[in-house]
Amino acid sequence: MTNKKAIIFDMDGVIIDSEKYWKQAEHEVFTSLGVKVTDEYSAITRSMTTSEVTQFWYNKYPWKNMDLETAEQRVISRVIELIETESCQINGVKTFIERLKTEKYKVGLATNSPNRIIPVVLKKLNILHLFDSISSAEFEIKGKPDPSIYLNAAHKLNTKPENCIVIEDSYAGMLAAKNAGMTVIAYTNGNKEMNYEIADYKLDSFEKDEIEWIKMN
Repeated sequence: MTNKKAIIFDMDGVIIDSEKYWKQAEHEVFTSLGVKVTDEYSAITRSMTTSEVTQFWYNKYPWKNMDLETAEQRVISRVIELIETESCQINGVKTFIERLKTEKYKVGLATNSPNRIIPVVLKKLNILHLFDSISSAEFEIKGKPDPSIYLNAAHKLNTKPENCIVIEDSYAGMLAAKNAGMTVIAYTNGNKEMNYEIADYKLDSFEKDEIEWIKMN
């Protein structure tokens, strides 16, 4: 990977263990609106943007007395509350990013999460200052697996897509990065159930001396 200039991180599931908070908030808010939230459908919504999730549940169980924007913002606000009060940092990720910076890599963030949640996460982990660019799918026509967010992230970093490495934990995110022409590292966090065949490499933990592995491969 000697020609690589930039590392772009996904957020949920890569730098913060927040998937459970999204699931909890989704269940709380939409159940209160009369939606029958099931694990089967929640597995489908996992890779969607919050606006797509809201539209998905509304299409299944149309509700009254609350517009979709308000419902979406309630989910986001609930997730922010949980992030601010719970311990949710992925072990070793801050040190890992700091080492990338000392090695002169540009560092970006590209997430399907809404824009207003990003500074909450990065400030909580005290890593906001480490990112050279931040991209939210809120400002894209389509979220992941569409590649646009990664192409725009590369543009912000003034780096060609082929010179970018993406660290992702979801299939939709890995597919987006691959379609953008980038090298993909699957962050597994020890998950053996997920299919990571689409990725170029796998990374099980940020706590090991993985920066040397990235430089060597």
